[in-house]
Amino acid sequence: MVERPKKLLENPLPVISSKDLGWESIIVEEFQQPPRICEPDSWQEHTIALCLANKPLRIWQAIGDRSYSGIYAKGDLTITPADIFNSYQAYGDDHYVLIRIPTDLVRQVAIETTNSEPNRIELITEFRVRNLQLEQLAMMLRTELHQGNSGVGQLYIESLTYALIVNLLRDYSGNKPAITTYQGGLSDRQVLAVTDYVNDCLTQTIKVKDLAKLLGISRFHFSRLFKQTTGVSPHQYVMQQRIELAKQLLNQDLSIAQIALSCGFNSQSH
Repeated sequence: MVERPKKLLENPLPVISSKDLGWESIIVEEFQQPPRICEPDSWQEHTIALCLANKPLRIWQAIGDRSYSGIYAKGDLTITPADIFNSYQAYGDDHYVLIRIPTDLVRQVAIETTNSEPNRIELITEFRVRNLQLEQLAMMLRTELHQGNSGVGQLYIESLTYALIVNLLRDYSGNKPAITTYQGGLSDRQVLAVTDYVNDCLTQTIKVKDLAKLLGISRFHFSRLFKQTTGVSPHQYVMQQRIELAKQLLNQDLSIAQIALSCGFNSQSH
């Protein structure tokens, strides 16, 4: 017989949260907690929970009118649609990453990347599923979470977020929308427009949506087409250009901290 864990009414607190880093559009938090029961609650956002536990543990979950009781192990995922009451009970030390994605952002990405009506997009509740793409994207977001302000930056976070949402729509949407694809990469004119914009704005915050808007295509497809054409992702290109600018400024009578801020980095260590 499994011993019932002590009931704890208060919500668990994350050991680290992207709220402290000023990330836009997405919230990523990591939790480590002893055996416990969490009271029924709901998130305003769609959520993905990725198990990080060192050893398998038994978990009971209820999401809406569905429930699951069984073993969770490292790499297992739970998909919870927004605004659905859910309950949770862990019978061992739990460790997981929780990713919260606003419904408006999911709807916008659906408009940009699928042939479905955005109001008909509904995510499916899933318990203990395996999805290598989602797991890898979640782990990359977790890495940036732990890097803090020394991480790659907002442009990289946006790229990971859009890829995460597209995979979520493709694999866990009730009506299985078809993801629109573009072939052939970007034209020379488009590449020059983007690179000129980047080089003019290196000291400012550069966002995927601004680069995509420049060309009139979706954020997700822009990232894919840019890498297909140039061989590097948008955030890699921006990083390369900022490093080149930093090299030039190192020849001037400026401190490394001044150079870092002048090149659009968050800090000297970044």
